[in-house]
Amino acid sequence: MEQTMSYIQAKDGALWLTEDERENLKISYRIKEIIHSEESPFQHVTILDSYDFGRMLVLDGVVQTTSMDGFIYNEMISHIPLRFHPNPKRVLIIGGGDCGAAREVAKYANVEQIDMVELDEIVVKVCKEHLTEVSGNLSDPRVHFIYNDGVAYVKNYENYYDIIIVDSSDPVGPAEQLFELDFYRNLHRALKDDGIMVCQSQSPVFHADIMGQTHRHIQSLFPVTKVYTAVVPTYPGGLWSFTMGSKIYDKPAENQPSGIETKYVNTNIIEACFQLPEFMIEKLRT
Repeated sequence: MEQTMSYIQAKDGALWLTEDERENLKISYRIKEIIHSEESPFQHVTILDSYDFGRMLVLDGVVQTTSMDGFIYNEMISHIPLRFHPNPKRVLIIGGGDCGAAREVAKYANVEQIDMVELDEIVVKVCKEHLTEVSGNLSDPRVHFIYNDGVAYVKNYENYYDIIIVDSSDPVGPAEQLFELDFYRNLHRALKDDGIMVCQSQSPVFHADIMGQTHRHIQSLFPVTKVYTAVVPTYPGGLWSFTMGSKIYDKPAENQPSGIETKYVNTNIIEACFQLPEFMIEKLRT
């Protein structure tokens, strides 16, 4: 195997992807086939076909999304803020190169502009071609692909977006900036007076400190701050957190759109996802 593919190993005639989670946990997936492998200017980009999770996007050896459960994460990071805002027109997505979040936002007819800022163009290209279960081979004319650094991009806007979705990878390397207070300040400034932002805030089980820090940062800026959860089987621990900051809205809008096709989100999920287990409540108090 080439050096960049060292995380894929052949054992007993089968291919296995082994993902290192921290220092004490390894997660292995049996792989049917390597669909695509490419070194971009930023990272190693791989599409694998696995036995249990179907096709998956892997960046530098870390699973980002899969055709089996990617819809859960993408629906939860997209539909929740879209259901809280009564009339979103401009939506910014930072990250989300698999196009899953943009695909969900594009289901809303009232949204007029979807700006997707992704650093790595190769990720978008590969997912549109080889991971259509997630990307839907997105080609909606409202979606503007902007290949740039999201941290730098958002500094140029003030009172412009209705919703900002931060679909970041883990806080390692360049993505660390997407979890810092200065970045959230810039998001707050880029939002309109009734704007909403949301980000993924990691595993409440394995990354409770990051979740707590994210909550504190957003709470210091937004009068309405809410943490919600979903179970995403691919992600370590299964239980995953999202943190939403809203300048005004503290409950779902009354004029809910109709005819939005989803596989996970429904009215009951929107209500229930904010009901947190006691250990999370305790962590968010500290």
